[in-house]
Amino acid sequence: MQKKRNITDDYMTVGELAKKMGTTVRTLQYYDKEGVLSPTAESEGGRRLYTYKDMIKFHQIQSLKSLGFSLDDIKNKLISLDTPAEVANVLDQQALYIQEKIQQLTSSLKAVEALRTEVLQMQTVDFKKYADIIVNLQMNNEYYWLIKHFDNDILDHLRSRFDKESGGVFMERFNQLNNKAADLQKNNIPPEDDKVQALVKEFWDMVIEFTNGDMSMISKLVEFKDDISTSSDSNNEWTKKQVNVNEYLQPAFELYFQKAGINPFEGE
Repeated sequence: MQKKRNITDDYMTVGELAKKMGTTVRTLQYYDKEGVLSPTAESEGGRRLYTYKDMIKFHQIQSLKSLGFSLDDIKNKLISLDTPAEVANVLDQQALYIQEKIQQLTSSLKAVEALRTEVLQMQTVDFKKYADIIVNLQMNNEYYWLIKHFDNDILDHLRSRFDKESGGVFMERFNQLNNKAADLQKNNIPPEDDKVQALVKEFWDMVIEFTNGDMSMISKLVEFKDDISTSSDSNNEWTKKQVNVNEYLQPAFELYFQKAGINPFEGE
């Protein structure tokens, strides 16, 4: 700290700096104590003096603090401001931090709005489902909206059976089968065709994999299918495609079960 400076227009007392920057003397004293922003000089009368460079540094500190950085983090991010290039570098860094924060806040806003939509569509208050939706939103799972259509048994099964990675892989496989079915439907391939029957077998194998062989869950999956087809989500593209595929494959499934001697509802 420079000593014994006269108070001129180039220097400010702690009170003057606090007033200019819309902060408190206590905040500046705390920053001084923590070694984040100390006065540049001291007057002959012992008053601690700040410069306009200190003012710019204070602005940098406050900007970083508003973005969630701790004072320890800020200490490591502060650089000297002795040249235009260094000042510009500081501003570039602040702009980058702000852009990152905007992206985070935008994602948070979208998640809040999505959760609000789901909450209003659910018939009862269910904090467990709310939590599942939040987790899936944080994982950027685009199928988070399906959660409200599952009952608690299926949700418990999903929680125990799948994690983020395995759940995403399973959903991708399921969508690939839907795409194959849509192509067969487009080409008017009949239910008894070997290609359709092979595809139905792949779907059924996925059902067995999903339920872990628990046939009591089949009726719940049927209820889930019926629920989304008649809900407010019935107009989104994924649901429309799913409904069309279900209608196309229904006779193929019946034929497959008949040939294989399978009763999907046996034991319920």
